[in-house]
Amino acid sequence: MTMKRLLFLISEDWYFRSHRLSLARAAVAAGYEVALATRISRYQDAIEREGIRVFPLHWFERASTMPGRELATMIELLRIYRQFRPDIAHHVALKPVIYGALAARLTGVPTVVNALAGLGFVFQSKSRSARALRPLVASAMRFTLNPRKGCVIVQNDADRRALIDQALAPEDRIKIIRGSGVDLAQFVVTPEPDGPPIVVLPARMLWDKGVGEFVESARILRAAGVQARFVLVGQPDRQNPHSVTRSQIEAWVREGAVEWWGLRLDMPAVLSHSTVVCLPSYHEGLPKVLLEAAACARPLVATDIPGCREIARSGQNALLVPVGDAKSLADAIRALLADPQMRRDYGAAGRRTVEQQFTDQMVAEQTLGLYARLLGMSATRQMPRSA
Repeated sequence: MTMKRLLFLISEDWYFRSHRLSLARAAVAAGYEVALATRISRYQDAIEREGIRVFPLHWFERASTMPGRELATMIELLRIYRQFRPDIAHHVALKPVIYGALAARLTGVPTVVNALAGLGFVFQSKSRSARALRPLVASAMRFTLNPRKGCVIVQNDADRRALIDQALAPEDRIKIIRGSGVDLAQFVVTPEPDGPPIVVLPARMLWDKGVGEFVESARILRAAGVQARFVLVGQPDRQNPHSVTRSQIEAWVREGAVEWWGLRLDMPAVLSHSTVVCLPSYHEGLPKVLLEAAACARPLVATDIPGCREIARSGQNALLVPVGDAKSLADAIRALLADPQMRRDYGAAGRRTVEQQFTDQMVAEQTLGLYARLLGMSATRQMPRSA
């Protein structure tokens, strides 16, 4: 059998490493020649050591709308697609989906998989700029999400319904694969840390991740005499218009409201030092950090929204709160901090849920099976040897 060529288009190498590397490894093990087109920060060598060819993107920026840069981005993508000649291209997130699908169409790539981890800023923000861009982006999606041979992957039922209701993609081309999975050998159950409980919000430092509400809930609980540490883990994202500034985070730290551990590449260690994990986000596909926290048997506090509800299940392994409600967030955190048995029960239930539904091997098997069907190949021949 001729080796099939698989090209991932993902905006940032750190995101590929955290969210898609296990899938790429499985594809290599299944006999694909795998390549990645991405912006490079620090991970090119590590990715290439996995047997994955890397094409650095020099012009692509998630937040750019400058015509000259966008034209240069498209020219660069066309060069990469012509050079690698993929049999299947897998694009992840809204802008790579639109640009990658167009590049694939112009270069004759026969099979395209477009993966949306949520519908993103343009469709979910109420800002004037987002509303202005929405019709243009919707038209681009209707053009790019309907390849002759391909499909769209979403992570939850609400996003699937949104694509159908807005006529952005044909119903029979939409496939739900819930998240990117968790490596259970890496994210293991550990006991709660000694000392004051630690409540962690691990995410990019964006306002729509609920960072402001988390800080306000920490203020509420400190004023009520709750003895706990409240920790932000992550960094601002200059490519995102909702990014919290570094100066704002530093002001919160000086105030004593929260600690800031910054960017951490050792999430298993971070979670092992946590007591409760929070994600009061406004919108999600299926947040990997909640999967990882559940795999480590940590109780969750999250917003009651599609995406979070896929893994944060009310009364089972999580407490859910309304979006933008710092008081409800504080009440949920307080309830978990006051009840060690609830924390243990919720943690054990979360671990079982990940083991049964959300391992990285399960996601790889589903995705490679999808590739095989699209390429007209035997699914069993496409499973990684380790499976």
